[in-house]
Amino acid sequence: MSHLIETPAPARQKRPFFLRRGPMETIATVLIGLGFLMLFQPFLLVLYTYSLVTLLAGTVMFIIVSKFPE
Repeated sequence: MSHLIETPAPARQKRPFFLRRGPMETIATVLIGLGFLMLFQPFLLVLYTYSLVTLLAGTVMFIIVSKFPE
């Protein structure tokens, strides 16, 4: 009779936070928005200086993360 007992299927492993598409796309979008705001603010030259780097980092991150599975 013991051979008729079904064993439960193994639980599906959750991916680590940095490999999940949804949260990483949100972070990339926030980086793009932050870079945009840094580019068009008239107050601090330091923010303007790093705006393009921030925009590019967010864009590259979004392109890479959009290839992750759902």
